Amino acid sequence: MSAKGAIACGHPATAAAAREILEDGGNAFDAALAALCAACVAEPVLCSLGGGGYLLARRADGEAVLYDFFVETPLQRRDATEIDFYPILADFGTATQEFHIGLGAIATPGAVKGLFAAHADLASLPMARLVEPAARMAREGVPLRPVDSYLFQVVGPILTARPEGRAVYTRPDGSLLAAPDAFRQPELAEALEALAREGEALFHEGEFGRQLVADCRGQGGQITMADLAAYRVVKRRPLERRHRDTRILTNPPPSSGGILIAFALELLAQTDLTTLGFGTAEHLTLLARVMELTNKARVESRLHEAFVEDRERAAAERLFDPALLARYAAEVEGQPASTRGTTHISVVDADGNIAALSISNGEGCGYILPGTGIMMNNMLGEEDLNPHGFQAWPEGCRMSSMMSPTVAYRSDGSITALGSGGSNRIRTAILQVLLNLIDFDLPIAEAVAAPRLHFENGIANLEEGFDARAGAALRDRAREVVPWPPRNLFFGGVHAVLRDAEGRLEAAGDPRRGGTAVIV
Repeated sequence: MSAKGAIACGHPATAAAAREILEDGGNAFDAALAALCAACVAEPVLCSLGGGGYLLARRADGEAVLYDFFVETPLQRRDATEIDFYPILADFGTATQEFHIGLGAIATPGAVKGLFAAHADLASLPMARLVEPAARMAREGVPLRPVDSYLFQVVGPILTARPEGRAVYTRPDGSLLAAPDAFRQPELAEALEALAREGEALFHEGEFGRQLVADCRGQGGQITMADLAAYRVVKRRPLERRHRDTRILTNPPPSSGGILIAFALELLAQTDLTTLGFGTAEHLTLLARVMELTNKARVESRLHEAFVEDRERAAAERLFDPALLARYAAEVEGQPASTRGTTHISVVDADGNIAALSISNGEGCGYILPGTGIMMNNMLGEEDLNPHGFQAWPEGCRMSSMMSPTVAYRSDGSITALGSGGSNRIRTAILQVLLNLIDFDLPIAEAVAAPRLHFENGIANLEEGFDARAGAALRDRAREVVPWPPRNLFFGGVHAVLRDAEGRLEAAGDPRRGGTAVIV
């Protein structure tokens, strides 16, 4: 095949970086890592070297490996009266969501370690080459799109919380940058190049780390040099399940997103969705019931309580206990008749190497590491990640996440990589795209763009585009049905690539988050 690869991600500049590397002879992993660096420039609310994430990587001639470089809780918790930690309200327009920010919300980041660990194992080009596109974009500026303007408005209280943020994200008159302004980050360009020269030690042992720790000590943060030195990337065996004719690999514990997607697929295993029809009242009420039961099972298995990995694995075993599965499946059977700051990069190359990379900065804590342009995460301020309450986390533990980079192998020989951003909507977004691909056999672009439902806590969030009867049917099950305009970023951003048995390549970027798809 003449094509070198396919890319799906959240921004044209992110895709352009990956494309440049593929055209220069790099493999899918080179391209994905270059795209990660570029996403820190072009998608700063969603992606930062101050956060963490996961890479599900499969060499064409090998087994898949999950690189876990998500954040960890600090080794020692400071007294709540000593930390910089406070709430802000993110306004999506149709709904609002509270997040906590400040230096006290920073968890030990893993993105830099993850970048270098994956590079050492998988890449074919030097790190200096991989950061080139991102550094160039950071200096020259990336034009903002309307979707970027909207996202800046959503988290405006975070971007403008401190003087260093206002210097980067606002115009001279104090208003937030907006389309078509050019977004420039020269300090981030220099930081990327410095990391490429000096390696991960610059962040975890050197100047960058020492500055972060000094500011945390003096301004109410909780990260110490011991936290940075102790951090390790963990390689895990992906969670594997089957659905219909498809072998699905996804993020294993201590992440919770992958196993909840797998549980939902198990509940649907005995139902032929094609007999219901896509978008019908029967289809949506079934999906709502499965989402409701998955949340219920998450609580029953105590998955939502787990932080420590062995407890998380035990919870996963309880979740897939045959008796529990059978009981919940029985509640689904016949049901139709009765009626966070995260981005994702998918890359496949012509040889069949495939990368699904999800990374998150939460929403950012408002603090930018001086001289680097790197905004630090606010994972200790994410309600979804702190089920015991804020400042109640076990010390020195890998945090859980809904991020679920996923690879699906179909019996026809095709392989698909996908993942999503979207906070607690990640798992329902990925679940629905998998069902669209496998059960409804939709083309990849249609599977990604199709309208979505998110059902949680009795509230059905429903995108425009479904059968009119569907909303009415959901009102019988939900205490509230919230209508949304079509393709809103609230419902995640699933970016997917596909390579079929003959080597033909396809890609789909989610329009909800300005997604871009490129065949090189």
